[in-house]
Amino acid sequence: MIALYFTREPKTVENGKIKTHQHSQFDTTFAPLVFADQYLQLSAKLPSHNIYGLGEHVHQNYRHDTNWRTWPIFTRDAFPNGGTHNLYGHYPFFLCLEDDSGKSFGVFLLNSNAMEVTLQPAPAVTYRTIGGILDFYIFFGDTPEQVVQEFEELIGRPVIPPYWSLGFQLSRWNYGSLSEVKKTVERNRAVGLPYDIQYTDIDYMEEKKDFTYDKVNFKELPAFADYLHEKGQKYILILDPAIATSKLIGDVAYGSYDRGTARNAWVTESDGKTHLIGEVWPGETVFPDYTSQNCIDWWVDEYDRFYKEVKHDALWIDMNEVANFKQGSSKGCSANKLNYPPYTPKILDDLMYSKTLCMDAKQAWGNHYDVHSLYGYSMVLATEHALQQVFGGNRTMMLTRSSFPGAGKYSGHWLGDNGANWNDIKWAIPGMLEFGLFGIPYIGADICGFFDDSSEELCRRWMQVGAFYPFSRNHNAEGYQPQDPAWYGESSLLLETSKHYLTIRYTLLPYLYTLFYKAHTSGDTVVRPLLHEFYSDSATWTVDRQFLWGKYLLITPVLDPVNIHPKKKKKKTYLERLGQRKTHVELFLPADKLGLHIRGGAILPTQEPDVTTTYSRLKPMGLIIALDDNHQATGELFWDDGDSRATVENGNYIHYDFSVVDNVLTMTATHTGYKDPNNLKFETITVLGMPHAPNSVSVTHFGPGETSEIVELKNTSIHHDAAKEVNTQYRHISALITNSLHLQFKSYLFSFFNLKCENETYRVEWDSVSADYQRVDCHPEANADEAKCTQRGCLWNESNAENVPWCFYPEDYGYSVLNYAESPTGITVDINRNTRYRSSGRPDSPDINSLRVEIHYHSGDMLQFKIYDPSTERFEVPVPLTVPSTPESNEDNRLYKVSVTDSPFGIQVVRKSTGTTIWDSSMPGFIFSTMFIQVSTKLSSKFVYGFGETEHTSFKHDLNYHTWGMFSKDQPPGYKMNCYGVHPFYMGLENTGDAHGVLLLNSNAMDVTFQPTPSLTYRTIGGILDFYMVLGPTPEMVVQEYTSLVGRPVLPAYWSLGFQLCRYGYANDSEIENLYTDMKKAGIPYDVQYADIDYMERQLDFVLDSEFQGLPALVDRMRGEGMRFIFILDPAISGNETDPYPAFERGVAQDVFIKWPKELGDGIVWGKVWPDFPNITVNEDLDWDTQVEIYRSYAAFPDFFRSQTASWWHQEIKDFYTNVMKFDGLWIDMNEPASFVHGTVGGECLGDQLLEFPPYMPPLESQHEGLKHKTLCMNSEQILSDGKRVKHYDVHNLYGWSHTKPTYDALLDVTGNRGIVVTRSTYPSSGKWAGHWLGDNNASWDQLYKSIIGPCFSLFQTGADICGFFNEAEYEMCLRWMQLGAFYPYSRNHNGKGNPRQDPVAWDDRFATASKDVLNIRYTLLPYLYTLMFEAHTQGSTVVRPGETQVNGYIPAARWYDYHTAQDVGVRGKWLTMSTPLERINLHVRGGYILPWQKPESNTRLSRKNPLGLIVALSDSGTAEGSFFWDDGEGIGE
Repeated sequence: MIALYFTREPKTVENGKIKTHQHSQFDTTFAPLVFADQYLQLSAKLPSHNIYGLGEHVHQNYRHDTNWRTWPIFTRDAFPNGGTHNLYGHYPFFLCLEDDSGKSFGVFLLNSNAMEVTLQPAPAVTYRTIGGILDFYIFFGDTPEQVVQEFEELIGRPVIPPYWSLGFQLSRWNYGSLSEVKKTVERNRAVGLPYDIQYTDIDYMEEKKDFTYDKVNFKELPAFADYLHEKGQKYILILDPAIATSKLIGDVAYGSYDRGTARNAWVTESDGKTHLIGEVWPGETVFPDYTSQNCIDWWVDEYDRFYKEVKHDALWIDMNEVANFKQGSSKGCSANKLNYPPYTPKILDDLMYSKTLCMDAKQAWGNHYDVHSLYGYSMVLATEHALQQVFGGNRTMMLTRSSFPGAGKYSGHWLGDNGANWNDIKWAIPGMLEFGLFGIPYIGADICGFFDDSSEELCRRWMQVGAFYPFSRNHNAEGYQPQDPAWYGESSLLLETSKHYLTIRYTLLPYLYTLFYKAHTSGDTVVRPLLHEFYSDSATWTVDRQFLWGKYLLITPVLDPVNIHPKKKKKKTYLERLGQRKTHVELFLPADKLGLHIRGGAILPTQEPDVTTTYSRLKPMGLIIALDDNHQATGELFWDDGDSRATVENGNYIHYDFSVVDNVLTMTATHTGYKDPNNLKFETITVLGMPHAPNSVSVTHFGPGETSEIVELKNTSIHHDAAKEVNTQYRHISALITNSLHLQFKSYLFSFFNLKCENETYRVEWDSVSADYQRVDCHPEANADEAKCTQRGCLWNESNAENVPWCFYPEDYGYSVLNYAESPTGITVDINRNTRYRSSGRPDSPDINSLRVEIHYHSGDMLQFKIYDPSTERFEVPVPLTVPSTPESNEDNRLYKVSVTDSPFGIQVVRKSTGTTIWDSSMPGFIFSTMFIQVSTKLSSKFVYGFGETEHTSFKHDLNYHTWGMFSKDQPPGYKMNCYGVHPFYMGLENTGDAHGVLLLNSNAMDVTFQPTPSLTYRTIGGILDFYMVLGPTPEMVVQEYTSLVGRPVLPAYWSLGFQLCRYGYANDSEIENLYTDMKKAGIPYDVQYADIDYMERQLDFVLDSEFQGLPALVDRMRGEGMRFIFILDPAISGNETDPYPAFERGVAQDVFIKWPKELGDGIVWGKVWPDFPNITVNEDLDWDTQVEIYRSYAAFPDFFRSQTASWWHQEIKDFYTNVMKFDGLWIDMNEPASFVHGTVGGECLGDQLLEFPPYMPPLESQHEGLKHKTLCMNSEQILSDGKRVKHYDVHNLYGWSHTKPTYDALLDVTGNRGIVVTRSTYPSSGKWAGHWLGDNNASWDQLYKSIIGPCFSLFQTGADICGFFNEAEYEMCLRWMQLGAFYPYSRNHNGKGNPRQDPVAWDDRFATASKDVLNIRYTLLPYLYTLMFEAHTQGSTVVRPGETQVNGYIPAARWYDYHTAQDVGVRGKWLTMSTPLERINLHVRGGYILPWQKPESNTRLSRKNPLGLIVALSDSGTAEGSFFWDDGEGIGE
């Protein structure tokens, strides 16, 4: 610690710089020092913007904004409503986190004058104070927690509050009478609410006079404490400093005033004699000068007298800023330099004596000008004397509103007179965290709010989070409805959830009490910001909507009404958004839940709860053990009588250390100075994170000087629940401490009956079954047996574990390192196959014995590892990626560390900030052969998302041996069926909450297998292994980094965000015209009409059907009225035309079609798709295969890799636009590529059949038919733009990708506007040019639900066919889908031929009206959606983010407003059952954000002419932010 001491003779230390860690922490050479009599200014440059502290204010965020924010510090009775004004306490202390090393320091200015502190972007801090001296203390704690410890060592460490004060507390201003107080007590007792303390506010007093009570309404108050004590409860009353000058009722002398006057106890005017007169609650008052010994003696005496009259258990002191309802005094204040100094800091009202005393008033410590901010502190000191006088050796408790550094040695604090609103529930967390910095850990906010009526929802959420305030009190003001939990009704959800979380609180009170012991002895924080535990992780630096109890319990409250999405069934699991660790993962938090998690590595002492601590302290103790990744844990317990003073100093306590290592729990009594009279025992020990049931458990008791006999526990004493798991670093506890142990992790409950909580030491030991989950499947094909297994050099061993492979690789199966070379920008390794084992067991795919590995450090958050055959060229994906031109050579700038294991060879990637291994391919079974490549890696957690395109039943992958094939195919969505696109990309959430993403740049057919290890196995049948990894560290940042790599999504035309209609099966243009007329008549917003292949003559691209000859004129008319039109184009071109067909003829002339390689004939590879033979009539009653055989013409497939194909395609599109009809966008379909025959007409593919039926066939749909099923022959030849000839086998998955850019380029050139392209088949980077729909889905409820899961993979204009494509839509399902689809980025209602219409005007007026209403909302918010699209295009931000008559939806932990009512929903971080009438979708706006909007019209051309507006949804702190992007909506160019 270094003190900087400035006087009128300027001095500095080391030229004005405090230095450590080789850089300046507090550089005062930044600006001149000013030191005048009433103006002192000092500036210091700081090493970072991570500044915390300074107070007391409402800081809406824990980390300060350094953009020229000025914070006045001067104690003041003011409302904590979110402004920047000064509040009750005076704290010129801040903590600065220096950089990503996590190094921290603190700065304390010991000065009590009015001041202001300005933070500026340099970053720098400027102090301006108007008196005293500059007396700085700098603390170099090295970590944030150590900084606080050192600060508290200076000012005094906090008091341990009495145990009972950690119970729940009830209060309100103006119960009106003691009978009403008792009524409140009784109703809360009756419902069994855990509840320890009842307060009375100033209404108990006679005319609000201190040391009196109302003899009428509170006549039985002297016996009230006894009434509470009978049920184990406590009583606390309030005292204010101001003393009335008037007499009591009946003209009775007011002894307290008279005795104080006699002792000269009052603050005086500037003459030092005349008592300063003001006005507070009792009317005209004087103000005790607590800096005077006379006053202290008077205060102690008065309190002693009053206690003898009205017994109580602790004291609450208020209004001690000091508050005065007059401006300075009843006489006003003199015009002098104290009352009107040359410079007034930016305090509230810009007047020094506003709502307080004149600054020239006199106190024993000096002018009020100098000691004003010490008034509350001096009252705390005086009150401490009074409490000691009255309670003696009893610890009791004090609660003060005004405070100064050091007050925490004696008192707790509450955050003042907040409001019943969602801002104040949120801002309470930064407030508590700051008082943890300031040395007052006994801190909390008025639960449910002091002013205003609290909604049930708000109060419910506040009761949940308030159950984890160290000081947990529900308190509100006069004139508002009661808000104690029982008032809401015996069966209310609020009461139920209040009891639930208070029960958890009471269960965990031994842990909380131990935290206060740590605060008292070491200066540890109790309520702790996440950055204190994870300071090297930059994502935690701004987390202030979650907090910790100590280092082990994470509280994630719902602080906003929350957006909810429906779930089909209620779950009991939390998928933790470990806020600390930068990434938000949806927590399942219904209306009665908040997020509560135990950190792996924790041992928490517990006690069976009861309705008061008096009773709970009689109950048995227990432990909750949450094992970390190394299956270890630690913890401790402090225990004393809970009520006596100085138990630590006198040694009258018990202390236990707990540890778990290698399945052994050691419970060591390190101090045994107290014997609990209740003979407490540890009866239950719950162990979380054990993967398998223990076979046996033994307990060893170490008595004094001897070891007792080892006791084996019977199975009846062990409870095992392996049904549910959670894999975050923090484990969910809210269901743990209930009647039925609903756990979300594998847990074991050991029951004991004689582990005494006294001076005994115990060891509890268990063993666990080894898992078979490390096995990597050596025979993923069907019909494995031992003979086949051993032929592959693998091991065969049956297992009882479900799905575990019986054939698996030996530990050293794979490759080993031959040569290793490292450079600042990467690693190069040569590896050789371990030839002691046979080949991979696929004779047609010989193993490649020698490989090259290249690891490239592209940037601080991205790396690449590439494995290939250096001796033979193999196919590599021609998709261009964007990597930095200069690699990251500075290891300090990289988020990752890479290492290579030797045998078996593997690559390990570790996140440096957490030590988490996010990739570890040192698993057996690495194979690299000509047509089969396999590699496995361990995963950082079981939270994995991505891979596609296929139907997933949940967003998060199930890792229980599920395999997903990837090969683009014309396949409607179905479980485990490979669909249209291929995206070998996943995002993993680590147990710390960090996120990373991995792309395998490989375009061959492949599959991925998950297993519970957790691990992942890739199998691909060609190419190389070319992995790219991005390290986030948040999910959103992962997406941004990924899209930076593969290409940012295209910015669509504004009109394409409007509603769109399509149908396969329009009979003629009149149907489209009638639909358009009906939609206009109904007034339903609608921007885009499509034509499917029906508009084409015989499904021929670029040829208009005779039934649609009026379509060009209709399109022109619609476009003239603000509509847009999109046509479909398929890639396949008919080759059987009898009349001239320019598209085919020009294609042949320009050699654009896919052919056989020359050695196989050089002819076109013919398939069949939609085009029919000319001059035939199709009988649709025939079966499909017959129709294909006799009606479908031969079709050629353009090879879009060739440059001439793009030119040809462009010209055909241009001719159609110019000569046939106009359009605004293009829809490209069937580009997997799809064919109705397998391989080619006749089904006989030329050439090597291994390409059609490879040695390993991934588990694809119809895999027995080979890769050619419903597509081209794999031997077909394509020619890349550089002239390289490749097999369709290698580029099949790229066909849709190659089709997209030429289409986009043609659209822009032909129309001259941006337009949109919608494509069915995609590959990474397709989103640069197109949007995507989720394919030919079914009209069913499950498809509606799964459409939310549907992957976007950087294609952010995505949506499903609203109401379903196949089958007949049901009324309610379709309406619900319209409501959901109104919020798809790509919002189109589309269905298939042969089914009834399902557009909004096809049903009835109710359906049309509901559709209109929800689409009006969409159109209103289109400026917001367009801005999101712009941010996706420029930053890679996501657009859609993971987040009956009722729907159960999740409300994320933030403030949310109901869009329809503008009401704060009052729920956060919970699942909530919401009313969902048929005509309405639940829609919520997040607090803290500003949404641009525009009055809707029937289409966007009209709506864009309307004025714009803003929806401002205030956060708990009363702030909001947003952005707005606007252009002409369709122009080309960045």
